[in-house]
Amino acid sequence: MTAFDFFNILCSIPKTLRFNLHYFPLKTALKLPVFVSHRTFLRELHGKVILPSDIHTAMVKIGFGDVGHYDRKRSRTIWQVSGAVTFGGKASIGHGSKISVRGNLMLGDGFNMTAESTIVCAKEITFGKDCLVSWDILVMDTDEHPLYDKVGNLTNPDKPIVVGNHVWIGCKCVLLKGTLIPDNTVVSAGTLLKSAFTGENKVIGGTPPCILKSDIHWEHQAK
Repeated sequence: MTAFDFFNILCSIPKTLRFNLHYFPLKTALKLPVFVSHRTFLRELHGKVILPSDIHTAMVKIGFGDVGHYDRKRSRTIWQVSGAVTFGGKASIGHGSKISVRGNLMLGDGFNMTAESTIVCAKEITFGKDCLVSWDILVMDTDEHPLYDKVGNLTNPDKPIVVGNHVWIGCKCVLLKGTLIPDNTVVSAGTLLKSAFTGENKVIGGTPPCILKSDIHWEHQAK
């Protein structure tokens, strides 16, 4: 652990305590299952956070990490939650990421969002186990502003987003409402998705997105 990391943890104690004491019963909160960086803006601390039954200290980390081409000392994370966030196990939401939830957000065990990405959840967004979300990614299940036809019918309702298990989403991707990504999929950098794909062990990419490779598997790079 570097001196910077140690300093960051010390400075993060007040927000970590505030977060845990707000969302969890005292017995759970004192275990500090969620660590929150002092550079996290707790803009809206409402709704609920749901953890698995097997709880341990720092199983969820918000606002930490180190992506070298960003300045993590000035990178601000935002937590704006009035809905429900469910953690299936260990999870890391990296520095500079923005979490805005008024619906239901579910993050599977091993979820890792590296840095500077955004999740906007108005209805329902689900990530399976062991998902890797790179930097500068937008995941949004809503258009935010309603659009009506001439007789007043809503034409752009919110739609769920479902990401399977062991999915790697490359940098600068955009996942819009109605996206479905199967298990063991890689989404190449810069891809915009807004529909359902089928079939596992594939690489998705291009404009419009299509299957680029089949019968692949991917692994987290060892550090």
